[in-house]
Amino acid sequence: MNKTLQSVAACLALAAVATASIAHEGHAPKPPGAAALAPEQKPWGIAGKPGAVKRTIDIAMADDMTFTPSVIEVHEGDTVRLRLKNRGKELHELVLGTTAEIEAHAAMMKKFPDMEHDDPWMVHVPAGKTGDMVWTFNRAGDFDFACLVKDHYELGMAGRVRVLAAAAKP
Repeated sequence: MNKTLQSVAACLALAAVATASIAHEGHAPKPPGAAALAPEQKPWGIAGKPGAVKRTIDIAMADDMTFTPSVIEVHEGDTVRLRLKNRGKELHELVLGTTAEIEAHAAMMKKFPDMEHDDPWMVHVPAGKTGDMVWTFNRAGDFDFACLVKDHYELGMAGRVRVLAAAAKP
């Protein structure tokens, strides 16, 4: 009987690991030599090409659970470099998305807090370091960004990207 329980426990542990590894796309590192996939269009835009960057926006991340600035404004079609400066002593990240995507991802992070990220709309920035994200905002609207590291989002570490329609350019 004891061996049966051990076998069941081992099977459940393996199932949990398998589920965690496929629970959300973009959370497992790509194997060496894996072909790069074409950028994926998201409601909030698409990964940008560094050579197309027209503007760099510095965003500071701090341990008081703030992004500075917490609201940024860009024009539809702009390719922007978000330069993320972690001024704190804790790991922070910036995840772009719709409110629904951010909340769904936050719930997933609560279940699997050690997930790794490699999607172009997510950047981890260790304490005292700087990270970059290049993004093309090719859809007008209001979108969110947040830090989904343990409880940071729930403590208010979030911001907004306002993408003005192309016709709104001066």
